[in-house]
Amino acid sequence: MALAHGRGHGGRDLAQQCIRNDDADGPHDDIRIAAVHHHGILTGGGALRPGIVHRIDRDTSGLIIAAKNDYAHQFLSAQLADHTLARTYECIVVGNLREDSGTVDAPIARDSRDRKRMAVVPGGRRAVTHWEVIARYPGYTHVRCRLETGRTHQIRVHMAYLGHPILGDTVYGAKKAVPGLTGQCLHAVGLQFIHPRTKELVSLTCPLPDEFTAMLRKIDR
Repeated sequence: MALAHGRGHGGRDLAQQCIRNDDADGPHDDIRIAAVHHHGILTGGGALRPGIVHRIDRDTSGLIIAAKNDYAHQFLSAQLADHTLARTYECIVVGNLREDSGTVDAPIARDSRDRKRMAVVPGGRRAVTHWEVIARYPGYTHVRCRLETGRTHQIRVHMAYLGHPILGDTVYGAKKAVPGLTGQCLHAVGLQFIHPRTKELVSLTCPLPDEFTAMLRKIDR
């Protein structure tokens, strides 16, 4: 099951915008696109996150994967561990990146000054984010990020480390909320993985939420 977590769609859960699979008895029954509040009992992932294969941050929208049985959970988790499960995000960052693409390879750990935050810390866990510019605007950049690793707050920490925090991120950027945004402008737009049962390559995409596209229009004026 691949779930879409979202906001900014005029009262509709973002999952309702992202249905991409066959009927309930079809070949993708192990990992379905479905509204979060419609899923059944899930397995694996611990008591607090049953079935969840990977996380996305609070106030981040987009796709996550949840397994409907233990075999699917183990199979997908193995892809996450060996970095063959591809996760793609889009974000709007503050300022203009000098290069058109790059890679941040900087270790992440808890911030010793604030345990609720993460930070680039020598000796932390290896964290790698590949990024490329989609479009440039006065004072902002629309960026695509691909995760090689999946540390807590990784994209947010790495973009802030580059000096370009994500727009609306009040933890790693400006403390004042941005009018028109209910969270950071960060969206899990794509997933690619091998299906646990059919062994076929599955590619999923999820459109940008309304408030993200509205912000793109606003900064383009």
